[in-house]
Formats: sequence, C-alpha cells, structure tokens
Amino acid sequence: MSKFSLRVKCKTARGIVAAISTFLADNGCNITDAAQYDDMETQNFFIRVSFDSEQGKTLEQLEKTFAPIAERFEMSVVEFRDESEKMKVVLMVSRFGHCLNDLLYRWRIGALPIDIVGVISNHHDYQKVVVNHDIPFHHIKVTKENKVEAERRQMEIIEDSGAELIVLARYMQVLSDAMCKTYSGRIINIHHSFLPSFKGANPYKQAFERGVKLIGATSHYVTADLDEGPIIEQDIIRVTHAQSSADYVSLGRDVETQVLARAIHAHIHGRVFLNGPKTVVFPPSPGSYASALMG
Repeated sequence: MSKFSLRVKCKTARGIVAAISTFLADNGCNITDAAQYDDMETQNFFIRVSFDSEQGKTLEQLEKTFAPIAERFEMSVVEFRDESEKMKVVLMVSRFGHCLNDLLYRWRIGALPIDIVGVISNHHDYQKVVVNHDIPFHHIKVTKENKVEAERRQMEIIEDSGAELIVLARYMQVLSDAMCKTYSGRIINIHHSFLPSFKGANPYKQAFERGVKLIGATSHYVTADLDEGPIIEQDIIRVTHAQSSADYVSLGRDVETQVLARAIHAHIHGRVFLNGPKTVVFPPSPGSYASALMG
C-alpha cells in the first residue's frame, strides 16, 4: 500500500474539501490525516491531506485525474508526494557547527528523514566530520572579490545534486538577491531572535550585558531582505541574572538546533505554505517524532 500526501493552496471557495475527499474516495484512497485553514483576511485556502492508495494508484495517475479539479478551483499550489521518498537536502555551514552536528546526528539515527546530498562550506573546519558520514563536502572560499563566482559554483553543486532544499546551518555569508530568487521557498535559515536589538558580533554577550531574560531562535525562508523572510518556527528559553554570558551562548545554541530541526521537519512533510510575507504551518501528526519535538 502506497502512502501519499496532497497539499493545495487556492482562493477560498465552497466545495474544495468535498471535491478533494470525493476524488480520493473515488480513486480508492483512504485519508489518514488532514489539516486545513481558511485565511479570511487574504481569502486564501490551504489544505494538506495524507492518504493510503489502497488500489495501487500511482502519483502520476492521481495527478492526471486530479487536474480538472485543480483547474476548476484555480489552485495555485497542487503537490502530490510519495511520503516514503526522502527529500534531497544540501547543508551550508561556516564555523559554528552546532546546527550541522545536530542535523547529522538526527539524520544518522533516522529521526530526520532526509537525504543529505552534500555539505557546502566556506571553511575546512567540518570537512572531516562530513566526510566521515560519507557525505560529499565542498569547500568554496568566499571573498568580496570572488563572491559571484563562488555562488555560481554553489548553485552548480546544488543543481547537480538534485537538492530540493538548502539549509543554512549557521552559514555566515549573505546570499545574493539572484540566489534568493532562484531558490525562493527552498532555502531555510536559522538565527538568534535578538534582532534587530543586538546586531553584529557577540549578540549573546550583548544580551547578557543588557540583562535579557529570554533567549530565542527563529527559522525562516531566505529572501532578499536579510533575516526578514517568512517565519517557519520559533522558540524561547528563560535565563536569569545568575547565568553567565557563556551560559547564554550554550542555551542559545540548544534552542537554535531544535528550532531548525522542527522547521526542516515541517518543510519536508509539506506542512508549510507561503501566505504572502508569512506562513501557514500545519502541526505534525499526533505521535510522530516531529510532534514530540514540538513539545
């Protein structure tokens, strides 16, 4: 029995859910999980359905048969996916390795169902770690003088690997507008949530000196507007006056790793929809690993 999912975005209209459920029933499919949201402000409708194909229908057959329904409701997003297929992902990292190491661990134990097809870095710090996982490592030095050429090489690697998602696991280089547009909705970033208050180097030290009581992290899609893309996931942890700036850094890294992992889980399972400058994120299925991560 094949397990598939369908995600749809379109303008609000009567009968969308009925049309989708009837279509699945008529094609021998059984719905196992469903989530929907009707945004009355934007008049956009979103739905994600997981289902079993009990009659052995293929994705190609379902897509072809569903086409008239998609046309009738003028659906801007229609995506069928085989839930057994792992999304191909390229990770990008600089010199902070906590997110990279966390993702490699989750991937290795099967907690993060992705296919890591390469790691790109502008430093050699984590080459051995990556190679020891039998993952291709690509070192591309980035300077002001070679930035255009460096990005061209990065994009060649991404295209050749067939990657569907790029994850900036603390990659400390600003991507060009051209790269952001090329991979719109396919690049996920992670950073501390002190912005815009504490910019530049040592943000955790700045936060400590100001007596900040909450440390947070934000994961979002990358756009040409630096650190202002549609937010996918966020979290916080409380700190006190009794903790040091080193504690702030350690706790901040923990929050970053968890938030990034949850954002990736949501994306690879098709639970994230772009809705203008923000997102609609459906919760994971009860009992799933991602559900446990959500706390």
